[in-house]
Amino acid sequence: MDDIEQLCQRIPELCICKDSIRNCSELLIQAFQSGNKLLLCGNGGSAADCEHISGELIKRFSKPRPLSAELSNKLGAELSSNLHAGLPALSLPSMIGFHTAFANDDDPEYSFAQQVLAFGKTGDILLAISTSGNSRNLIHAVKTGKALGLQTIALTGESGGILGPLCDFSIQTPASETPRVQELHLPIYHAICTVVEDTLFPDSE
Repeated sequence: MDDIEQLCQRIPELCICKDSIRNCSELLIQAFQSGNKLLLCGNGGSAADCEHISGELIKRFSKPRPLSAELSNKLGAELSSNLHAGLPALSLPSMIGFHTAFANDDDPEYSFAQQVLAFGKTGDILLAISTSGNSRNLIHAVKTGKALGLQTIALTGESGGILGPLCDFSIQTPASETPRVQELHLPIYHAICTVVEDTLFPDSE
């Protein structure tokens, strides 16, 4: 039984999202294998989720990720034994200096869009997390990402809001109240991180 099937067994209400979770996992795997990166944006609790996801991907999550022999030799024993093979995942809400400067000088509703413009490249992925799916700063970011050739994913509540149909892929959790949507988001993105890690680091047991 794979990680997504296990997720559905633990939380049966998420079975409705099984295909979309699997599709988004595969999209991330393909992007990382191609040398692309993941950008994440969200507000409030969803901003914290962006930090959480990026942390699980940048370092090891549930299994060792040894460096290649070639890189280990270049780094030496001390560095190579204390570092993990990482995946490039950038949490956009984390840049406090940028966000405070942008809010002071410009309309903060467009701050995520500005970051996507600066960091996004064709083939990258933008994951927008919103319980309502209607956060305007995320909508601007997704529109910018699509113009630059990024693949876009929405992680939302049941309705999907504006983001659901706007994004290339959407995971719409079967809940509408903000606390419950957030509770369901965590096991979803943990499952995605596990699938990605198990696929990209298959021999790292």
